Amino acid sequence: MTANSSIETSSPKRRWMRWALIAGFWTLVALVFSALIFFAMSVERPEEAEAEAAAWSVSWGRIFASQFIQWGSWMAFTPFILWMARRFPISMEAKEQAVLRNRWGRWALVHLGLGLGVGVMHLFLTSVGYFLFEPFMSEGPSRFLNLFVGVFLTFIIFDLLMYWGVLGVGYAVDYYRKYKEGEVHASQLEAQLAQAQLQALKMQLHPHFLFNTLNAVSTLVRTNKNEAATDMIAGLSDLLRLTLESSGAQEVSLKQELDFLEHYLDIEQIRFGDRLRVQMDIEPETLRARVPNLLLQPLVENAIRHGIAPRAGAGRVEIRAARDNGVLRLQVRDDGPGLPEGDGLHNGVGLANTMARLQRLYGEAQRVTFANADDGGALVTLELPFEEI
Repeated sequence: MTANSSIETSSPKRRWMRWALIAGFWTLVALVFSALIFFAMSVERPEEAEAEAAAWSVSWGRIFASQFIQWGSWMAFTPFILWMARRFPISMEAKEQAVLRNRWGRWALVHLGLGLGVGVMHLFLTSVGYFLFEPFMSEGPSRFLNLFVGVFLTFIIFDLLMYWGVLGVGYAVDYYRKYKEGEVHASQLEAQLAQAQLQALKMQLHPHFLFNTLNAVSTLVRTNKNEAATDMIAGLSDLLRLTLESSGAQEVSLKQELDFLEHYLDIEQIRFGDRLRVQMDIEPETLRARVPNLLLQPLVENAIRHGIAPRAGAGRVEIRAARDNGVLRLQVRDDGPGLPEGDGLHNGVGLANTMARLQRLYGEAQRVTFANADDGGALVTLELPFEEI
């Protein structure tokens, strides 16, 4: 966004505030200089006590009128200078240093000419103020041309400095605004990037469990367990419906996550039959906790694959949820052989994906640990900030 477009899109309230700030500043300057001149004259020109009040009332009015013309005229020049600062910026991006130096010289000459023009107009108005109100009570009216020449020779350098001072303030304000806009834009880009990464990670899980389930269905069909295969396909249909209903959500309530997990476990129950036993210990107050969508399914799938599938006998998977002050603690445990040597359990797509999403969503506020349970089996513990949805 350019400076011009930002001004065009600024609200009327902000434009009025900008004008009020400019007018207030230069009016205050006029008042300060009027007061200084007034008190200086009161010290240098002692009068009779009776005449003093009337003399000073006239002098104050004249002094303020001339000072207001001198300083108040900058109210009109300031917006013009700020606009010219945006129209003719001194610093511009350039790939070649020689081009950059040429542009610096060109814009510096432009502003030097503009400064002289503004200085001439301002000093002309200042001379008019002096000529009309004679604030210093000089004896006899001065000829206007002589007055203007004297004012010009005295104050032209000062006016050039004033022009460049206002110009510098304009550049500082404009650069600060661009800096803040850049911060906001960078923050928005970072948020959009994070959202895209999260969405990509989440969408990887859909085909992951879908392919695994279809593979289980094909196994049942090959072994002529057609009724079980039909039930599994029906369960997969319900599972896909729930997946599509929450496809746009990065986070859901723990209750929604558990509902999805139960549909997944129904499919696995068909596959493993009596060999799979599931135990859930969920504290009621945790059901409204906010958790990432498809958080538990990869953990439970991993527990079934490593803790149940390799065994001929029955196995158990436990899911626990508890609140500990401001932390939601989720645990998935199986009673299988435990973690392999080197803690390679979490190298699969599902768990690696889950850990990446947790890191992206919660940063250092989350924690994932893999351990062997004291009485056997693998234990995965997740700790997340407890927030209700």
